[in-house]
Amino acid sequence: MAGFTIREFSDDLAPDFYRINAQWIADMYTLEPTDVEVLENPRERIVDPGGAILFVEDSEMGVVGTCGLQKTGERQFELTKMGVVPEARGLGAGAVLLNAMIARAFELGCDRLYLLSSSKGAAGVHLYEKAGFVHDARIMEEFGKRYARCNVAMLYRGQAKGPMG
Repeated sequence: MAGFTIREFSDDLAPDFYRINAQWIADMYTLEPTDVEVLENPRERIVDPGGAILFVEDSEMGVVGTCGLQKTGERQFELTKMGVVPEARGLGAGAVLLNAMIARAFELGCDRLYLLSSSKGAAGVHLYEKAGFVHDARIMEEFGKRYARCNVAMLYRGQAKGPMG
């Protein structure tokens, strides 16, 4: 994991946020209108309202992954739009990115961190479980109906992480 660096969102990285997420969503599902709205407007939809977007960069491959942290309540955030390019999967980039996002959520004062996913993305669900997310029916009921593809809703029950995970 020594070759990975976390980068903060900047407008020049917005095309990478779109590219990485549109690729995995289109490969596995269908880009839904809510996906397109967020991917085309990451600053307005995620960053400016109090969330964050991070990127993971490989020293040789460049930006290989991204993830958003969308503020959905006073101290509540959704981990959203997490993707890693196919050529970097299995190398640990996703774990580095996920740990950085969990740490960022707590830096922002998060009391409730959740995510929505699909069992079709089994590797991602397993990564989330390893990081401390648990399946939660209340999260599914409250937020899961937004996406046709959503059949997994998880709540973070792990320990608050420091900047190094």
